[in-house]
Amino acid sequence: MAPQGQPEQVPDDGLTTRQRRDRPLLIVHTGTGKGKSTAAFGLALRGWAQGWPVGVFQFVKSAKWRIGEEKALRALADTGQGGTVTWHKMGSGWSWVQRRLELAEDPAGAAAEGWAQIARDLAAQTYQLYVLDELTYPLRWGWIDLDEVLAVLAARPGHQHVVITGRDAPAALLDAADLVTEMTKVKHPMDVGQKGQRGIEW
Repeated sequence: MAPQGQPEQVPDDGLTTRQRRDRPLLIVHTGTGKGKSTAAFGLALRGWAQGWPVGVFQFVKSAKWRIGEEKALRALADTGQGGTVTWHKMGSGWSWVQRRLELAEDPAGAAAEGWAQIARDLAAQTYQLYVLDELTYPLRWGWIDLDEVLAVLAARPGHQHVVITGRDAPAALLDAADLVTEMTKVKHPMDVGQKGQRGIEW
């Protein structure tokens, strides 16, 4: 049985509890703390367990990286027990470990092409859960038009959940979201010179 949380207030919108519960969500994980993508991949695991088709779109992590979540979700998808998981990488991107941009030949074009694919998938209702990992960066850099993203997300048909991760999410995106979590860094090993390690960062 699902957890039975009680909302603090119930709007007078004429909807039943079930109708209100089963609406698609726009979720944003932002902030300077670690765990934004990890939390989004946790949602992907839940979606897989529900039998949902899941689409993961990584905007700025290196296409060369084989992160642990990708390996796990691909293996789970291969079992045929849950939903499907499709993984898309947009280029060479940003590395927080190396602390420098490793740009593809046309990073803005690659990001725009990735967003265009997402817009097509939303229109076609390809997935039930979309993980748009680190989308906030191409939005901040002006590689993808924020107003277009907001319009496409607001008009998406059917029952499609979308989770967007990344630091410094634009205020307009936060306003449009149904659920926003800000990861706040209190302490991090990098503060004392320790680099990322296997099993923790990837």
